[in-house]
Amino acid sequence: MSQQIVKRRSRGFICVNAHPEGCRRNVERQIAAIDGSSSILPSPGSPEPLVPHNVLVIGASTGYGLASRITAAWGYEARTLGVFFERPPDESKTATAGYYNTLALDAYAKRDGLFAAHLNGDAFSDETKREAIALIRRELAPLDLVIYSLASPKRTDPRNGVVYNSALKPIGEAFSNRTIELDSEKVVDITLPPATDKEIADTVAVMGGEDWRLWMEALADEGLLASGVCTVAYSYIGPAVTWPIYRDGTIGRAKQDLENVAVAIESMLEPKFDGRALVSVNKAVVTQASAAIPVVPLYLSLLSKVMRAKGLEESPIEQMRRLFADHLSKSPPPILETQEGNTRRVRLDDREMRADVQAEVAALWPQVNTENLRAVTDFAGFQREFRNLFGFEVEGVDYDEPVETDLSW
Repeated sequence: MSQQIVKRRSRGFICVNAHPEGCRRNVERQIAAIDGSSSILPSPGSPEPLVPHNVLVIGASTGYGLASRITAAWGYEARTLGVFFERPPDESKTATAGYYNTLALDAYAKRDGLFAAHLNGDAFSDETKREAIALIRRELAPLDLVIYSLASPKRTDPRNGVVYNSALKPIGEAFSNRTIELDSEKVVDITLPPATDKEIADTVAVMGGEDWRLWMEALADEGLLASGVCTVAYSYIGPAVTWPIYRDGTIGRAKQDLENVAVAIESMLEPKFDGRALVSVNKAVVTQASAAIPVVPLYLSLLSKVMRAKGLEESPIEQMRRLFADHLSKSPPPILETQEGNTRRVRLDDREMRADVQAEVAALWPQVNTENLRAVTDFAGFQREFRNLFGFEVEGVDYDEPVETDLSW
């Protein structure tokens, strides 16, 4: 056991360490937002809800994946298995934030008598899938909900060992716009070159739907899915200002593949399990991934200011509470947005994409410069939320006090 004072350390704008007490507080507050919440319970006289009992969350240690797991467990008393890839602590380094998040979730689940199993490994690998299948067969079968919330910059193909690296680039032509240079806190112009065909293909291989399909096929083949099973993957569309780098760029090509794969998965699930495969289009939130996408930090800094002023802002846990209450546990499920190819989307970004919200963001966009950045936008909030991801600048934590860092569940 090793107690130490943990101060935020950064490389560029990225935190390279994490604070276990700050992470614990973050998890505690998300649990409090769900535990006993009336918004996830059926109203009197409503049809019997589709309550999840056994839930697998792939990519479960941060962001929407962590919020999904908390909602399933504390909202519905579901048994959960979380799969993630996080670094444990060692003599010279703290663990990653996702590791400490899972540690806190484990402790609160034990306190509240909830079953929560964890698998720390590469979710893309066959080995991790086999370990998960063995654990599910022992403890959670059959699964009635599978959440796919994996985010990774690279993937090793289990069939041939090829390593694919994703790229954040436009397609077809260079893209120029403004963004916040997070190291210097300056508003700058950027130009990104178009992606090569290989970069497009690699990004689809990493961030598309192939691994989601492999998980669902493996679970189906092993007979571990319940009748009426639902599987959901997370996506984002966003406003036109971000489309060249996002929806029409390499990431967007991967997300389109994800939606195409959803159709294929549902075609597999429906005849045998009466199952559904959905893509939930969530609102933009501050994550390690979103902060790395050019243009997005400026957009998020404006968006949060506009949405808070209108009383519309939602955190990941609030989004997941709405996803479960309004879509995943309704019987019968609501009518969903249908796209070409019959992809069915859940639009949790409806408040972000409201015409009045986007009009105000668009009006503020050209006004922002380095000198007025903090006055016109909520860049301070963006920075705080980003540091909160690693357990820093969390309200109620004394960062001058030593904390135990060498922890395990």
